[in-house]
Amino acid sequence: QSFCALRSITVCKQMQHSTPPGSNKKMPPATQLMRVKQPGSHLAMKREKRLSTSSFPLSTNRELQKLPALADVAPAEQEKLFIQKLRQCCVLFDFLSDPLSDLKWKEVKRAALSEMVEYITHNRNVITEPIYPEVVHMFAVNMFRTLPPSSNPTGAEFDPEEDEPTLEAAWPHLQLVYEFFLRFLESPDFQPNIAKKYIDQKFVMQLLELFDSEDPRERDFLKTTLHRIYGKFLGLRAYIRKQINNIFYRFIYETEHHNGIAELLEILGSIINGFALPLKEEHKIFLLKVLLPLHKVKSLSVYHPQLAYCVVQFLEKDSTLTEPVVMALLKYWPKTHSPKEVMFLNELEEILDVIEPSEFVKVQEPLFRQLAKCVSSPHFQVAERALYYWNNEYIMSLISDNAAKILPIMFPALYRNSKTHWNKTIHGLIYNALKLFMEMNQKLFDDCTQQFRAEKNKEKAKSKEREEAWIKIENLAKSNPQVDTVHIPFPHAT
Repeated sequence: QSFCALRSITVCKQMQHSTPPGSNKKMPPATQLMRVKQPGSHLAMKREKRLSTSSFPLSTNRELQKLPALADVAPAEQEKLFIQKLRQCCVLFDFLSDPLSDLKWKEVKRAALSEMVEYITHNRNVITEPIYPEVVHMFAVNMFRTLPPSSNPTGAEFDPEEDEPTLEAAWPHLQLVYEFFLRFLESPDFQPNIAKKYIDQKFVMQLLELFDSEDPRERDFLKTTLHRIYGKFLGLRAYIRKQINNIFYRFIYETEHHNGIAELLEILGSIINGFALPLKEEHKIFLLKVLLPLHKVKSLSVYHPQLAYCVVQFLEKDSTLTEPVVMALLKYWPKTHSPKEVMFLNELEEILDVIEPSEFVKVQEPLFRQLAKCVSSPHFQVAERALYYWNNEYIMSLISDNAAKILPIMFPALYRNSKTHWNKTIHGLIYNALKLFMEMNQKLFDDCTQQFRAEKNKEKAKSKEREEAWIKIENLAKSNPQVDTVHIPFPHAT
């Protein structure tokens, strides 16, 4: 009987689809998710690459003297010359309104920065105590500035495939300053005990403000720089986490616009990975009150891989967090945004890849009720992504152990859509899922088939009863002798 029921399903036996990858235990790549184009999106014109510059207070005296190379002076003179070059690099130039101005002096600064990068990379014992304040000051003068206004002030969703970011015009110098500061932090000679006088909370706060830069090159350097500071300055760790929390709170509940969320989440992914067990209450609150609400922001696609990685890291640390995490995902589940729904399905599979069987039973019913809705989705990518779960061996083992609960939830959606869904590929995937269910527990499959048919017959009987009741009411109304004499006044226009 079950075989006949299964054979009666319209199927596409020659299925051509790729099995989705399993859980990705590594840091997610920086690439964006593939997103479904909305109707008419091909009409939108691609923005041209734009250059902008932040509000730099240009130096009055920009004529720089070319100093001798550090390698050409005696070792006793190198520290003094190093400081001179650092101070020389505090001079700021105009790269936007007049890019051809001061070309000679711009090249002097560029050459000095390049030389200092090589100097601290290949020489030992050159970062002496007097160098620390000079390096931090030079970095602050060049980097801490007012960012240009957003090129997307309305808060519309940023499309990485269509929208071009605004690039920083002064990047030829900024890049070298970032490279120099990173080499400074990573040098074997670097001493945090000396540097903490200058790299303090105010410095970190100003550094975090730069994460809203539209230039992805700058955000990439900032990500590495902040991560190095977090690793070397134990006293700043709690402050850094707190300020990142504040950025997320403003992003979720006030602005819904920030350019550096993906980079901040990538830093946090590494930080979470290093959390000691058992997890502190502070860290659990961060997951439940900060990370999970990030799922409801409309620009989720820009940072979702990094967010999903952070969530999975927490669950690998503490499996008891699984239930509140899954219930929060179901709470924030998108209702009308199909590409976002596919992202949620991707993340949910990553969670199921690391879920403990004891935690799975707590969430299986609401979880599979949502999956049943996804299987029934008219958007074929949503239905397809949900049905790919049946290609995951670990998920199938969890389903097999709990088939008595899961099959009655999933069977109606699978059976109904096997006949009614418009997409042939979905028919094939549903056939595969039903076949696996039948092989898993044939008696339960037969019971579900009979129950489904009984429910269908009951629905037909109820529908017929309703129809007959309305016909009866209509006939009674027609047989009423007062029907023809009742005068219904026609409303006159006033």
